[in-house]
Amino acid sequence: MTLVLQNINRAVDGITHLGDINLDLKPGRLNVLLGPTLSGKTSLMRVMAGLDKPDSGRLFVNDVDVTGKSVRDRGIAMVYQQFVNYPLMTVYENIAAPLKIKGLPSDEVDQKVREAAKIMHLGAMLERRPNELSGGQQQRTAIARALVKDSALLLLDEPLANLDYKLRETLREELRAIFHQRGAIVVYATTEPHEALLMGGTTIVMDEGRILQSGNAVDVYHAPRSVRVAEIFSDPPMNLMNGNVRNGKVTLENDIQLDLGGHMAGLEAGSYCFGARANNLSIKRQTAGDIEIAVSIELAEVSGSETFIHALHNDLSMVIQETGVHSFSLGEKINVYLDPTRLFAFNADHGGLAAAPGMTPEEIKTSPHANTETEVKI
Repeated sequence: MTLVLQNINRAVDGITHLGDINLDLKPGRLNVLLGPTLSGKTSLMRVMAGLDKPDSGRLFVNDVDVTGKSVRDRGIAMVYQQFVNYPLMTVYENIAAPLKIKGLPSDEVDQKVREAAKIMHLGAMLERRPNELSGGQQQRTAIARALVKDSALLLLDEPLANLDYKLRETLREELRAIFHQRGAIVVYATTEPHEALLMGGTTIVMDEGRILQSGNAVDVYHAPRSVRVAEIFSDPPMNLMNGNVRNGKVTLENDIQLDLGGHMAGLEAGSYCFGARANNLSIKRQTAGDIEIAVSIELAEVSGSETFIHALHNDLSMVIQETGVHSFSLGEKINVYLDPTRLFAFNADHGGLAAAPGMTPEEIKTSPHANTETEVKI
């Protein structure tokens, strides 16, 4: 199966939900839609499924125009963030429902149901009804029902969001293996950059109903072609600093200076927006070349084995991601250290990528990531 979307547009009450979407999806590769809430991920999936019709544009399945076809004629399976199960049916009956509709023999239905239940860790719950399950167990039931259909197009809209952390980690690995084996077109939506990287495959970055960038997940992460993509594909969002290049020097926020070298050596004189991910800042000097920045502590937020330190340098808010548990007082003055070899540079006038760690400006100009068109071919 192939799925092609050409110039898809959709608006609701004058608000753009999808704008100029072009995609060419082929089986055997996981496609991850990454974007904040209301970026258009669910809207795009609903159009793919046939639940909504675009205002303009066409959808083709195996070169056949299916734009106006009902969801029943699409051969798709879809899982929403909010689980949907039949309340009067047992877990077994919920998973078996699409197979019974197909009229499969009972022994084949039983085999497929139990296989899907095993994958989703539901083997001991097959005789329970949804109201006897936790939210996570209900979501696993919904995922199992989608998997058992063995559809050519599988759409998953933040399917693990309601599960506990440990189960999410386990299911991500198992789902990746399942997707690889199935050979179906899989579209998986998430708001979490971390999850997009873990799932791998192709990442399609969306914002305000448009595709900003697409490509191999690791490539997009390391070479975001705009400030907005960098913000979306960083958690916490990338620290951004205004700066300029003059006389072989980079000056950030008027008082932070570093030599123009390494991957930024070819930057022309002018104004830029520089970016550093939170894990490229530290409360301890890591190398002799680190840049010292004086900050005032606003908040130290412990999350598991990491501490996210919110700080202020003059009027610039920064977030530092530090391994381990650390405690600071509100307003405490400390120095943090920036690794200049990890800095991104974006053109001040249009926000396009000008330099990235490991890439020279010339490589940026000739790379596919420098493309600013909204059309994306996968």
